[in-house]
Order: sequence, then structure tokens, then C-alpha cells
Amino acid sequence: MRACPASLRRRTPPFPRTRPAGRPFSLRGVRPAAPGHDRGAAAVEMALVMPLLLLLLFGIIDFGRMLHAQITLTEAAREGARAESLRQPAGPRVTALTDRLGPVTMQTIRCAGAAPYADAVVTLSHPFEPVTPLGPIMRMVGGEETGAVTITAKGVMPCLG
Repeated sequence: MRACPASLRRRTPPFPRTRPAGRPFSLRGVRPAAPGHDRGAAAVEMALVMPLLLLLLFGIIDFGRMLHAQITLTEAAREGARAESLRQPAGPRVTALTDRLGPVTMQTIRCAGAAPYADAVVTLSHPFEPVTPLGPIMRMVGGEETGAVTITAKGVMPCLG
């Protein structure tokens, strides 16, 4: 019998046909998972991720509310200082701008009678209370629960009138 030339010989595949233990590859014993068997895994993943997503969502909501309160207080303090610099009462202007926020405390330094370089200063403070259940979620994740935060704003204007 004559030997086949090297070009006609069957080449070996680039991957082994057997497993390291010597058994051939086979998909005979492997069955696909039945539909619905991974439903429990999705529930566990949701239970792990949901508190963090809620913490992020509630943090965004309360941060937006706090930023709105800070901007409103700053605007009211500037307007009150502007009124005081013209020797008008600051109270009505400040109250008109901050009536939606809730309780606001105001400290006013009025223009002195003859001081040449005096400033009118209005300082406002407001206790901000979060409305979302951010505290219990922070406690569940492992953080500290935060309560009311005091927001302050200061307006300064030179005395003109």
C-alpha cells in the first residue's frame, strides 16, 4: 500500500477533540433551563439594587428642593438688604418672597444715621426638612440618618439714602 502525500492527509483541527480527562465533548446530557427558572434571580437582584436606586432618586428630589430653598432665601436676603439700604422696611419684601418656604427667621442690620460707609445686612435662616424617606433608606444602606438642616442666606447692600 502506498502512502498518501502530505497535501492529501487530513489535517488535525486546531482544538482538541477531547476534554482533559479524556472524554469527548458532548452536549447530550446538557439540557437548556426551563423557562421561568431564573425568575428568582431577578427578584434577588432587584432586592439588592432597589434601595440604592431609591436612595439616589430621593437624594435628587431633596437636593432639588434644598437648592430651590437656598436660591429663594438668597434672593429674599438681597431684596431685603436693598430695601434697608434705601431706608425702607425689609420685612414685607422678604415675607412676599419666602411665604411658600415656611418659617424664616430674619436678622437685620439697618443703616446707621450718619455712617459714611455703612452697609445694610439682612440674614435669613430656614430649617429645611426633607420630605422623602431618605433617612430610613440611608440607615438601611449603612449611613447615618439626617434630620433638619438649617439653610442661611445673607444679603449686603451699601446704604444709599
